[in-house]
Amino acid sequence: MIQKITKRIAVACAIALASSGAALAHAELHHASPEVGSAVSEAPHEVTLTFTDNLEAAFSSANVTDTTGARVDEGKSQVNGNMIRIGLKTLLPGSYRVHWRVLSVDTHRSEGSFTFSVR
Repeated sequence: MIQKITKRIAVACAIALASSGAALAHAELHHASPEVGSAVSEAPHEVTLTFTDNLEAAFSSANVTDTTGARVDEGKSQVNGNMIRIGLKTLLPGSYRVHWRVLSVDTHRSEGSFTFSVR
């Protein structure tokens, strides 16, 4: 009898721990287009970022800069669900940095950056 109760408590604790990890997760970058660290032969017209959680649109954004720090995006990014899109000006061959700052729907902030280059 005690073994059955102990086993049930252990299973319940394992389930509680597994589900609490998801509740504490931050929205992290899942993938991007252009890809992180990639070298593309054609200049993209936009950058698309996909995150692991839905985002609060009013508090999430991205921008793209060249090697001098000048912005090469077209301004305000668009947030829809777990994605951010931002249009780009005409890019010349060179290296570019994408910087993002997001607030997930579970109210956790995260930010990061990566580079890509146009050949």
